[in-house]
Amino acid sequence: MSADAATSTMGIMPSHPTPVPQPLPSLHSRRYRQLLLLAAAVGVPVSAVAFAYLQLVHHTQHWVYHDLPSALGLDPVPLWWPVPPLVLAGLIVGLCVRYLPGKGGDSPADGFHAGPPPRPREIPGIALAALASLGLGAVVGPEAPLIALGAGLAAWAPSLVKRGDDEQAVAVLGAAGAFAAISLLLGSPLLGAFLLMEASATGGAALGFMLVPGLLASGVGALVIVGLGSLTGLGTASLAIPALPDFVRPDVPQLGWAVVIGLAAPFLGIGVRRLSRLVRTRGAGRPVLAPVVVAFLVGLVAMAYGAVSDRSPEAVLFSGETALGPLLVHASDYSVGALVLLVVFKSLTYALSLGVFRGGPVFPGMFIGAAGGIALSHAPGLQTVAGAAMGIGAMCVVMLRMPLVSVLLATLLLSQGLSVMPLVIVSVVVAHVVMSFLTRGDDAPQEPFPTGRPPGAAAGSG
Repeated sequence: MSADAATSTMGIMPSHPTPVPQPLPSLHSRRYRQLLLLAAAVGVPVSAVAFAYLQLVHHTQHWVYHDLPSALGLDPVPLWWPVPPLVLAGLIVGLCVRYLPGKGGDSPADGFHAGPPPRPREIPGIALAALASLGLGAVVGPEAPLIALGAGLAAWAPSLVKRGDDEQAVAVLGAAGAFAAISLLLGSPLLGAFLLMEASATGGAALGFMLVPGLLASGVGALVIVGLGSLTGLGTASLAIPALPDFVRPDVPQLGWAVVIGLAAPFLGIGVRRLSRLVRTRGAGRPVLAPVVVAFLVGLVAMAYGAVSDRSPEAVLFSGETALGPLLVHASDYSVGALVLLVVFKSLTYALSLGVFRGGPVFPGMFIGAAGGIALSHAPGLQTVAGAAMGIGAMCVVMLRMPLVSVLLATLLLSQGLSVMPLVIVSVVVAHVVMSFLTRGDDAPQEPFPTGRPPGAAAGSG
């Protein structure tokens, strides 16, 4: 494994030319010990910033969609309420893309790619565009902006100690910052490690070289977050979903359903991906107007869902990160028809949002997969937890093209995850293979980034 693959960091980035790689320092060298100390140091502020950012997103969502309409005397909240916040979000994102360095981050329509950390001057635009998207109702996840913010802040550290010209240190600490930020969100350094590994195509000795600083940064950061959660009374984030319906064991009928789910997910995922890219392409020439128009359409779709389903339009907005647990716990409250409507409308708002907003592709795909799996569990031979887990895994691998991460996301977050893991593996593998056949030639190969930033590379170019 060459040093260029070893020193990639994560983001949603386009490919760029590869300069000559630097050799890896020995794990016993003084230089590497210095990198470890810097990684431990950056884990503290990166985790604190990520914690504060997630809390800001959560409180923005609650204020806009609950406190504000209540203060205005709108009780119950009217169906049209999501339209103004979404249009405002589209305007803010469009202005960030048009006028701010970094263009507000990269489009989530392309999934995850290896890439260099953003420059310090690009961080405000990335943070603002993602906050507007996530806080005002767009159907994108928080993982991509957290990775970008963590990587950008951590990569700034060498310049503070007069080592800003050390490209390898910038890349290693950028990866450590991304690792700490995503581990905070996912609640598991293990998930962060696999996400980093699959996104950057790193392995062998280079994998250990990159993961040790990342593990150290995420571990130190986790301790800080426990303290912050206790001090502020806000607690710590956890995606684990307890108190789920009982699951006995995998059996032959459920194995058959794993194949069915694995075959079906790629077609839904391809529809979402292609619509999102079509929206992005059509709006590329109007970076301010296009997000506003698409945001208005997302609001109309949410209104239509509320009118048809007699449920809150919020169900098809946001990332689905906090709604996934209640969906699984109260799965028996949904009919097949209600779940099908949820999948259809959420997929549409997801595709539209991916095309213009800034965020990540993970959590909305997980939510849609879970809803689809629960809908299928009304058929004979499929239990609710197994259907949801297989749906999550299959949709994740379709949207991310990361089979290991998809299996882990679908199992480590569920209380019966280990029991359903064999079924999830089958659904993920089937979906991954089918997706590779259906999309041959659609995706350019992802090249790992070398040390530092390639000449002329602009983080966040959409």
